Amino acid sequence: MKVAPVTPARALISALALLLAACGGDGSSPSVGGSGPPTGATPTPTPSPTPAPSCSLRAQQDVVSEILDEWYLFPNLLATVNPDNFSTLQSFIDARVAPARAQGIDRFFSAATSIAQEDALISSGASSGFGVRLSFDSAAGRLFVIEGYEGTPGFAAGLDRGTEILAIGTPGSALQTVASLFASGGSQAVSNALGPSDPGVTRVLQFRPLGGAVIERSVTKTQFSLDPVSDRYGVLVLNDGGRRVGYFNLRTFIVRDAERQMREAFGQFRDQGVTDLVIDLRYNGGGLVSGADVLGDLLLAGRVGQLWSRTLVRAEKQAQIDRERPPRTIGAEANAISPTRLAFITTGASASASELVINGLLPYLGNNIALIGSNTFGKPVGQFAFSVPSCDLRLRPVSFKTVNANGQGDYFNGLASVMPNTCRASDDIGFALGDPAEPSLRTALDFIAGRPCTPIVSRTGIMWHMEGARDMLEARNPTAAQNEMPGFF
Repeated sequence: MKVAPVTPARALISALALLLAACGGDGSSPSVGGSGPPTGATPTPTPSPTPAPSCSLRAQQDVVSEILDEWYLFPNLLATVNPDNFSTLQSFIDARVAPARAQGIDRFFSAATSIAQEDALISSGASSGFGVRLSFDSAAGRLFVIEGYEGTPGFAAGLDRGTEILAIGTPGSALQTVASLFASGGSQAVSNALGPSDPGVTRVLQFRPLGGAVIERSVTKTQFSLDPVSDRYGVLVLNDGGRRVGYFNLRTFIVRDAERQMREAFGQFRDQGVTDLVIDLRYNGGGLVSGADVLGDLLLAGRVGQLWSRTLVRAEKQAQIDRERPPRTIGAEANAISPTRLAFITTGASASASELVINGLLPYLGNNIALIGSNTFGKPVGQFAFSVPSCDLRLRPVSFKTVNANGQGDYFNGLASVMPNTCRASDDIGFALGDPAEPSLRTALDFIAGRPCTPIVSRTGIMWHMEGARDMLEARNPTAAQNEMPGFF
C-alpha cells in the first residue's frame, strides 16, 4: 500500500470515524468508531493523524481530494477541477463528483457536514428549527406542513400535518406571501425566507391549519430532541374488518434511540399476536445501517445466521473491507416476527437505509411483500465518513454499495421495478398519519387483505417526489438533520 507523506492536507485526516449511508445518511450505514459501539474494524488513512495546521478552504479542499481519490466508489467518474474556482467546500465536492451525478449514481450524496451536529443528532436526536417537515407545490405556489414533531415550537404553535403556510416574515416587517416568494425565486426563495435553523431565529408565519381559520403567529426556532417514533401514531394495532394489522411509522434511522424503539414496537406486535404489518417509511431518508439491520432482524424470525447484506467498495479496497466488515448475517432479536403479509409505505423521500431494509427482505419474503405509495428515491450507495475534528468537518463521500443475499443492489431508479408487488397511492396530507382512511395506509391494508390495486409507475430522475405533485423543501446550506431528513425545518 502506498504511504502518503505528511502534507498539510494529509495532516487534516483524523480517522474514518463513522459510516453513514444516508442521503444524507443520509441513509444506510453502520456506525463505527467514535459515534457509538463499533460494529466492525475501521479503515484508517495513513499516516497516523496529527493536529490540523490549517482549516482554510484550500486545506480542506486538498484533504477532500485525497480522500475522494483514495475511497470514492466511482474513481473513473471524478472530475479534475481548479480549487480556486470555488468559494465553498460543498460546491467543490459537487464539482469533483459531477460526472457521477450526471449518471444518476451520486445525486448530491457526497457531502461535508459538522461533526458536532451529526454526533448530537445520532446520540440524542439533537436538532434545531421549527420542528416540521415541509413540502411544496411549485406550480401552484403553495407550501404545506406534512409532519409536525411533538415537543417543538412549530408543533406548539399549531403547525401540523395538513397546515398550509401562506406568508412568511420577520418581527416588525411586512409578510411576504408564499405565492410571491415562489414567483420571485422559486423554492429557494421560500427556504431563504424561513431563515437558518439556528436557535433564536424568529419568523412570523401566517398559516391555515387543516380545516381551520387563518392564524398569524411568531415562532422562534429552538433546540429539541427528535423522536424517531411518534407517540401519537408511531405504533398502532389496527382492526381492518376483523384482521389485526400492526402499523409502525419510523421517521428516521439516524437517531440511535430508533433501535430501542423498534424493538419495543415489535414487542407490542408480538405480544398481541400480530403478523400482518405495515411499515411506514414515506419520509424516511435513511440514517444508520445498524438501525436498518435491526429492523431487518425484527422482520426475519427464524432466519438467524442467514446472509443479510454485503458491502461492496472499489476493487482495490474490497479485500480490506471484506476483512474489516465481512458480510452480515441475520441476527437474533427477542421480539422478531415472521410476517404473513408485509407492506412498506414509501415516497420519493424514502431513501438509503429505508431502501436497504426493503431490498434485504426480498430474498426471504417472496410474494408476501409490497411497496405502497410511490417509487422510492433510489440510493443503494452509502458513505464512509472521514472526520477532521480540529475543523469540525466530516466528509461523507459515496464509498460503498450494499447488496442483499441474492447480490441485488442496483436500484438507482428506485425499488418499484424490483418489487414483487407494488400499489400506487397518494400521500394525502388531509388525513393524519396512522389514519386507516389515509390513501396510502388504506391501500396497504388492501394489499394485506388480498384486494387488488394499481401498480406504481416507476419514475426516474426526480428528487423527493411524491404522488400529488409535491416535493420536499430543501435548505441551501443544510444542517446534519436536514441532510438526513428531507423537508426538515
